[in-house]
Amino acid sequence: MFRLIYTMFKMRLFSPFGLYCLVYALYKYGINIMGLIAFAEKAYADKTALVDENETLTYKELLSQSKKISVILKEKYQLGRGHKVGFLCKNHSWLIKALFAVSQSGADIYLLNAEMSSSQLNNILERSDFRLIIYDFELNSLIEESSYKKDKILSYHDNLPAINNLHNQYLDESLDENIKIKRSSAGKLVLLTGGTTGNSKVAAHKPSLFNYLNPFVALINRLKLLKYNTAYIATPIYHGYGIAVLLLFMALGKKVIICKGFNLQKACNLIRKYNVEVATVVPLMLYKMLKHNPEDLKSLACIVSGGAELNPKIVQETFSKLGDVLYNLYGTSESGLNIIATPQDLRYSANTLGKKIKGVQLKILDENGNEVKVGEVGQFCIKTRWSMRNKSNSWVKTGDLGYRDKKGYYFLCGRVDDMIVSAGENVYPADVEQVLRNHTQIEDVAVIGISDEVFGQRLKAFVLPVENSNLTKEELLEWLRTRVARFQMPKEIVFVSHMPYTALGKLDRKQLK
Repeated sequence: MFRLIYTMFKMRLFSPFGLYCLVYALYKYGINIMGLIAFAEKAYADKTALVDENETLTYKELLSQSKKISVILKEKYQLGRGHKVGFLCKNHSWLIKALFAVSQSGADIYLLNAEMSSSQLNNILERSDFRLIIYDFELNSLIEESSYKKDKILSYHDNLPAINNLHNQYLDESLDENIKIKRSSAGKLVLLTGGTTGNSKVAAHKPSLFNYLNPFVALINRLKLLKYNTAYIATPIYHGYGIAVLLLFMALGKKVIICKGFNLQKACNLIRKYNVEVATVVPLMLYKMLKHNPEDLKSLACIVSGGAELNPKIVQETFSKLGDVLYNLYGTSESGLNIIATPQDLRYSANTLGKKIKGVQLKILDENGNEVKVGEVGQFCIKTRWSMRNKSNSWVKTGDLGYRDKKGYYFLCGRVDDMIVSAGENVYPADVEQVLRNHTQIEDVAVIGISDEVFGQRLKAFVLPVENSNLTKEELLEWLRTRVARFQMPKEIVFVSHMPYTALGKLDRKQLK
């Protein structure tokens, strides 16, 4: 409680002006993300809020435009509580404005993966009765080829009907700065799990000022976010990681820079141009930027990695080229943020997820549902106040295998469905991956399970050698033999020229299998 109060004081929320801004926003708009931007507008007004490829908006402009869009959408589509609105958009300002606008209506917001296939979209459509879908023009064919026949509107377009055109149409009419907004409670914020490689599950979260205080305070304090002014969100907003940091940065009055999709050259240029201090990335993005030009990243004081497993080699390279600026987040779409690793934690072990944050209950269970001892591997099961709310059981089984050491640090050992049983022994591919990554001639590696007539299952390793490497399979097997147990030795090793990754930067093991 002391840390929470101290953080609120540092944010000036307990100052007379801060309290006024907060009470004003909650009274006028209710508890929803429009209320968050209303608080930010009162507190930061003419500070730059958002920068994308097409425009720069102050907090005052962002709120004003979001309010007008809210009224337009409500009048045109009669949006209200209980309705579902799907967003099929990449990162741009019209997505952000539409998110705030729909939240004010009380409708449920579904953040759909902009990289999903037609069959995956149809699977979601069969389970979700959308009142409206807001989508990017580039995804028009995906919508047109789907089974969806209800209301839809483009996020933005120069000529076709789109939110920006409706917005411009109303600018010269009766909507002015004194537009009346009815106070409301936010609907659910629904995230999709499962990435782009299979049919997604939904994880519904109820926005709550109080439920999210613990992760909010943990991010501010452990990442020292109050020290910085400019943040670049390279991760997709439709991912839980992306939307969470967006809302946090807005509440803190940061200048937030976004870009439609990740382009290596453009990302490095943005960081240099805007003197970015905080960047949110997935490990693959960071890896590419470090290889491209570390000089472009010199302004970064806080690199926040999440959404995928962090390769220890990336940790070491970041420390070597940029200093102690790397943080790692662990969480799931269902359970939200759970564990943070600071640079000091990553110095302790480049493999660690870090330590859990306040408010997280985390059990590590064996196959029978019993808690394992310290140092033993089991499945992470998590309970928090900010976890998903569409299950009767408040404990979330993450599907992730890992362990906790004696100092309270958590480590990941892969997914439950990745583990194999070889000659009666439980074998975790991630353990072998960690060993192989230490080889000086290996750039990246992925290990999967395959069937074996004698042992039941064995391991198969896909190895990406460093450029101009002359490493042979025989040499690698000989090197590995002294470093892993006999039952961990791969049956096969395959050298590859690249690794398959999803659009979110996760290794696509289904393609390997």
